[in-house]
This record gives sequence, structure tokens and C-alpha cells, in this order.
Amino acid sequence: MILDTNALSAWAEGRAAVEAPLRSAERLVVPSVVLGEYYFGIRQSRHRNRYEEWLARYLPLTEIAAVTSATADAYAAIRLELKRSGSPIPANDVWVAALARQHALAVLSNDSHFDVVDGMRRIAF
Repeated sequence: MILDTNALSAWAEGRAAVEAPLRSAERLVVPSVVLGEYYFGIRQSRHRNRYEEWLARYLPLTEIAAVTSATADAYAAIRLELKRSGSPIPANDVWVAALARQHALAVLSNDSHFDVVDGMRRIAF
């Protein structure tokens, strides 16, 4: 399962809603784009030290998904599909969707705009 930024944040916050999906996942994958968004958020947080400590403890339990040429190809295909359908989504979420499609994994996210992307499944929490 791929974690979107809001899922990673919910995990760090200890929100009960993400516990079951996290426990049932065979793989926990954090896209490098999501990690960048998360780092950006915690560097602005007044609880920066707490989140950095959490990340140091839990990030090793995940796989980091880097963008490859195959991801870039999936990104271009998804972005074109969304443009043609008149349903654009934020650029970083297109990268998340591309990794989900490339690796045939669901995305744990509360962002319903992922639902317009063909060939991927979103798990809401």
C-alpha cells in the first residue's frame, strides 16, 4: 500500500482510523514525493523535533518509492487522461498515482480526487 501525505501524517499523529489499513498492508510504501511534502510540513511545525523523531523510528518500516523512467511514463499517461477528462488533480498526487499504477498498489488517502484515476484503488480512512 502506498501512503499519501495525509496518511503518513495520520500515522504520525496516532489516528486510530489508519491503524487497520496499516496493519493489513503487506507493504508500506512512501513515495519520495510524499516524503518531500512531509519534510516540508514538519520543518514548519512547532513540533518539529517530535515529528523528526517519529520519522526516524517509523520510516525504516517502509519502502521509499523513487521516481523512475517507468514512473515518469505512468505520470504522463495519467496526466493526459485527466486532462482529456477535464479532471485534473494536484501534480504531486499525479506522481503518487503513477507510482500506485506502476507498482499495482492501492493508495491510503483521504483525498477523493484519486478516485478519478483509472487503474488505481484508494483506501479511505
